[in-house]
This record gives sequence, structure tokens and C-alpha cells, in this order.
Amino acid sequence: MIASMTGFGRGSAQVNSITATVEIRSVNNRYIDVPVRLPRDLSDYETDIQARIRQAFDRGRLEVTVEVEREAEENLPIQVNTKAARAYGRLLEALRHAAGIIEPVRLEHITRYGDVFVTAEIDPAAKQQMWQAVDAALAEAIAAMQAMRRQEGLALQADLEARLAAIEEALALVEERAPQRVQESQQRLRDRLNELLQDDRIDEDRLLQEIAILADKLDVHEECVRLHSHLGLFREALAGSESVGRKLNFIVQEIHREVNTISAKANDAEIAHRAVAMKDEVEKLREQIQNVE
Repeated sequence: MIASMTGFGRGSAQVNSITATVEIRSVNNRYIDVPVRLPRDLSDYETDIQARIRQAFDRGRLEVTVEVEREAEENLPIQVNTKAARAYGRLLEALRHAAGIIEPVRLEHITRYGDVFVTAEIDPAAKQQMWQAVDAALAEAIAAMQAMRRQEGLALQADLEARLAAIEEALALVEERAPQRVQESQQRLRDRLNELLQDDRIDEDRLLQEIAILADKLDVHEECVRLHSHLGLFREALAGSESVGRKLNFIVQEIHREVNTISAKANDAEIAHRAVAMKDEVEKLREQIQNVE
């Protein structure tokens, strides 16, 4: 069963007072790309998250967003940069005296400077708990994403099989019409030859050679046989359990090649009409498989 490359997955997990939420959004991409957004304290785990995603999926751009909340913390995850605070205090006092300002330096003046507060070093045990929560939430998000991609894959597969059936229907009409078209062309050629053979200067060997060349140009049997084979390969790939997006793309190229050849050899309004219908379905196949993993 095929899977779509588009989808969404969300997971949440709690370890003690830590709650982690992971969201994954996936869109089409030729290869696999895994950008990750996560808290600074967990930046060391970015490659681990990417490895988990690459293990679960083969293609697509999967954007991962990680959020972590800690409940009822007694200490904020920031601390005062005392050296910076004192330095700014002294500078502001010097500025006040130099400018002859009577108003004293207040706390709000110092806190305007961003580097007065710095991120506190997180406790290793707390960091490990954060990762445990994220790891569990990530597993849940991956499972949700896989389920959604499989669900969309069912809809994709149904549409692709409908396109294959439409091509086969048009191909059956081409195969039914082709012998009649050849017979009609042969009859027209015979009528024309009967007129020409009244002229003694006509080279009969040359005429027979031209008849053989014309018959070969009109014959689409080999193209029809190959097209049936490609359609069968396409169905086999759909029934497989592996990632088949690239394989389907290659098969569609071969299907397009045979349909183009049939169209070029048509020389008949009805066959040309069926060839156009097949081309339309092939283009729809090509568009849809861009969504297949």
C-alpha cells in the first residue's frame, strides 16, 4: 500500500512536571529533508530527532516543532548577570552626574539592557527528563503522521487505479480499431495501385517495398504490448509495501513514451482521439505520483 508525502502528526507526553509537545508537518519533496525547531536546552538532540524521522520516512520535507513546559517551577530558567548589572549601574550613575541629573538611577533603567539576564544552566537530571518527554511525544507524533500518510495514500491509490483503468479502456479501443485502420489503408492503397499499374513505367518491386514500409509505420501492436506491460508493472508497484514514488515516476515515463508513439503512428481520427485521452490520463498520473512517498 502506498503512502502520501503530505500529512500532520502531533504527540504529547509528560515526565514528572515536564510536558513535551511535538508536531510534524510534511509536504512533498524529492528527497527527505528534516528541519527541526526545539528549545535551546535540547539543541544537542537535534540529530537524534532527525535520525528518528529518517528511519520512519523515506521522502518528504518533514518540519518538526518541539515545545517543552515545566509546571510550578520555583526557579525561573534565567539568572541575573551580576557583573553586567553592576557595570550598567556604575555607567548610569556616571552619566547622571555628568549630565547634572538629580533623579536617581532606578532598577527599571538597568533592566532595559538585555544582557542583564542570562539563561541559567539547566540541571542534567531535568534535561534528561525533558528529553524523555520529547522522545515519547516524538514517537506518538510519528505514529500519527504515518497513519495520516497511509490514509491519504489509500485515496491516492484509488485515483491512480482509476487512471490506469481509463488508459486500459482507451487502449482496448485502439487495439480494436487498429486492424480495421490497416485494412482500410491497404484497400485505399490497392485502389491507388490499380490506377498506377496501368502505367508500364511503374516498378512493381519498388511498390511492394513501399507497401511494406507503410504497413510497418501503421503497426502499433508492439507499442500496445509494451504499454500493457508497463501498466501491469505500475499495478505491481502499487501493491508493494516499499516506498515506490521514484519507481512509479520512472514507469510513468515509459507509459508516456508508448502513448506518444501510438499517437504519432495513428494516422486515424479515432485512434488519435483515444491517444489524446490516454495522454490526459498519463499527465494526471504524473501529477498524482508527485505526492507518493
